[in-house]
Amino acid sequence: MTAGNALVFTVVAFSFLVAAVLAVVPLPQWLLWARPEWIALFVIYWCIALPHRVGIFTALLVGLLLDALEGAVLGQNAFSLSVLALCSLLVYQRLRVFSLWQQCGVVFLLIGLHQLLGQWVQNLEGAGARSLLFLMPAVSSALLWPVILHLLRGTRRYYRIS
Repeated sequence: MTAGNALVFTVVAFSFLVAAVLAVVPLPQWLLWARPEWIALFVIYWCIALPHRVGIFTALLVGLLLDALEGAVLGQNAFSLSVLALCSLLVYQRLRVFSLWQQCGVVFLLIGLHQLLGQWVQNLEGAGARSLLFLMPAVSSALLWPVILHLLRGTRRYYRIS
């Protein structure tokens, strides 16, 4: 592993660690339904920014970590994040040239798909939500996309990662 590859690995791994911490930070009861999907946002960003380095396998590993952190069915987040990474990789060239608000719309759809897949797995085990409130993280994540985009882009430029 060269020094450049080690730097990329370190920055990406640290960003996913930050996302994992944000994913489990305690929130008030009234705000739990609107918790942004931090790890999904970071997967989308890194798949768009570095499609040749971050992809489905990375999403699978991070999803298994998230399954362990949340105590979810093993593979639930791994499956949905892998599908999310695949979809992100399929549209990354278009997504790069979209305006910021168009990107927010696509992020809303991608995270909505992530939420639907997770809900499907939870319904298979009999623990699914009874209302459409489970889609609220897609809304909050889409609203946070501009902040995440600029923070991670600034980090990537600071460390000159390409």
